[in-house]
Amino acid sequence: MRNELKMVGLWLGLAGAAVSAQAASPAGWVEARSAHFVVVSDGSAKDAARVAEQFERMRMVFRALLPTPEAESALPVTVLAVKDRQGMRAVEPAAYLAGSQINVAGLFLRAPDRNYILVRLDAQQAYAYGTVYHEYTHYMLRKADTWLPLWLNEGLAQFYENTEIDGKRAWVGESDAAAVSLLRRSDLIPVETLLRVDAGSAYYHDEAKGSVFYAESWALTHFLMVSDRLEGTHRVREYVRRIEEGEDAVAAAGHAFGDLRKLQAGLEDYILQRRFMYFMMPAQLDAKDAEVEVRVLNAADADALRADVMMHTGRTSEAKALVDEVLKAEPGNALAHETMGALRHRDGDMAGAKKWYGDAVALDPASYVAQFYYSVATLRVSGKDDVGIESGLRTTMRLNPEFAAAYDALAMVYAMRHQRLDEAHALDVRAIELEPGRLSFRLDCADVLAEQRQYTDALAVLEAAAHLARTPEEKEATRSRMAWVEQTQMTAAVAGENRQRFGQ
Repeated sequence: MRNELKMVGLWLGLAGAAVSAQAASPAGWVEARSAHFVVVSDGSAKDAARVAEQFERMRMVFRALLPTPEAESALPVTVLAVKDRQGMRAVEPAAYLAGSQINVAGLFLRAPDRNYILVRLDAQQAYAYGTVYHEYTHYMLRKADTWLPLWLNEGLAQFYENTEIDGKRAWVGESDAAAVSLLRRSDLIPVETLLRVDAGSAYYHDEAKGSVFYAESWALTHFLMVSDRLEGTHRVREYVRRIEEGEDAVAAAGHAFGDLRKLQAGLEDYILQRRFMYFMMPAQLDAKDAEVEVRVLNAADADALRADVMMHTGRTSEAKALVDEVLKAEPGNALAHETMGALRHRDGDMAGAKKWYGDAVALDPASYVAQFYYSVATLRVSGKDDVGIESGLRTTMRLNPEFAAAYDALAMVYAMRHQRLDEAHALDVRAIELEPGRLSFRLDCADVLAEQRQYTDALAVLEAAAHLARTPEEKEATRSRMAWVEQTQMTAAVAGENRQRFGQ
């Protein structure tokens, strides 16, 4: 029996997952494929299918809470579900391997061309699928991860991590007993410090400090979300709006939440209370979404996937060694060719990247990643006039209509050719719609408008872009681009005056 206060919602049935799989655990790797997820695992067929099912159920909960279909990819999300810590340490970022680093149970891996979610099957948590729910929350927040403060990003992930879904309903945002216990016996991080923690902070990576950071991020998020619900306010939403518009994290908190000293005191009292509110909601899984098909995966395909993950986590030498082994065993492995192309690209060997990506396209024409990077490498090697660039980018957009980089790349090709500028502008607008937090798309859009001599519009785009600039490099790039547009505008105006003066 749950002894916490429930917020009652509708009660609907939840269909059980229909699994087609081998009964016994296979020796090696399996792939479980559902409507929206592909799970690759070195666990049993049953484990892999269960992870896929739980991701589908959490997706259903999010669709009810955040009905924004644009937050989802048109393609299935790939989940690497490893049996234990050893499997996770083989692929996680090298920065996490130091002895004092946090023992990672799951990780959302944000990459420019695809998204991976990494989970451990042996992770011990109060809620059975906490890692699954935590990492899926990060996936749903991925378009905001360039500007959303770390405390709220992690706080929301932990808020939804503490979810239980049974055959009829979901309980969302239940209390985290371990976090409460830790906070009650620890010194809290000052709220102002918590608000400023970023990915480079010891509060994020160090085992001792990181544990308090995660726990307090959960507590503050839970406190604010429950308070908003009880009081009919929208303070969290107001805070996010201010951050998105470029306001400093601490200033935004002061405007949205009020006096931070009172917020600190309120949080301390909240942690000491005996009961925590949570939310109950319907949980209905469509029959199609409940279906999971499992197959045995050959070693080369599994290793190719792991190598690609390692390449994206920055472990390039290990990725290269593993890809070499895959290509020896299976020379026609398309993903291995893609990964080799990416490694060549990172090394600045564009001719090599073009070769490997070209092979990947030949082996798997349906890979939008291979199509895109082959087009980009061709642009770098052969120049803007190569006729295959445009067709490759359009193929990329057809294969994955939500891959924003392809729209931006084609816009830049047209801008470099000084042709089809209206279409180039429309392409960059679409890229910005798909990834509103990507600063480079806005800078490129301003370039296109300047090429069209629409200087006022270009400056307006750059002013909006300035709110997204976070690092000194991004701020300088935006500032210099604005200066260039202003100078170009002045030069064009002087030239126009001279033409009028001399009757030209």
